Amino acid sequence: MKLLLDTQILIWAADFSLRLSGAALALLNDPRNQLLFSAVSIWEITIKTMLGRDDFRVDPRVLRRCLLDNGYSELSVTSEHAVTIDSLPPIHGDPFDRLLLAQAISEGIILLTADAHLARYPGPVRLV
Repeated sequence: MKLLLDTQILIWAADFSLRLSGAALALLNDPRNQLLFSAVSIWEITIKTMLGRDDFRVDPRVLRRCLLDNGYSELSVTSEHAVTIDSLPPIHGDPFDRLLLAQAISEGIILLTADAHLARYPGPVRLV
């Protein structure tokens, strides 16, 4: 199964954080699953790191390289992803999360999130 990690799950997974749930760990460690990260997450991390956010204290270049070196696949942003946003109901205002969900919908993959607000969307999003 193809799994797109939202930005927070991605940071926690890269940091081997104890904040990951058992369900998240099971999915991430299952060798049958293909793990993906989005250019959207790297963009979000870069912006929020530059703004000095305490919850985004990670070097995006190092994170990207580590993800690729550890078998994650990178998902680029396409215009199809961008136009898919217009089909989303106005549940969540975060543009990064909305674009991640649009990517999951467009690509037919599951978005893993720890954000209960984001998980309220219909479609391929799983709260872990």
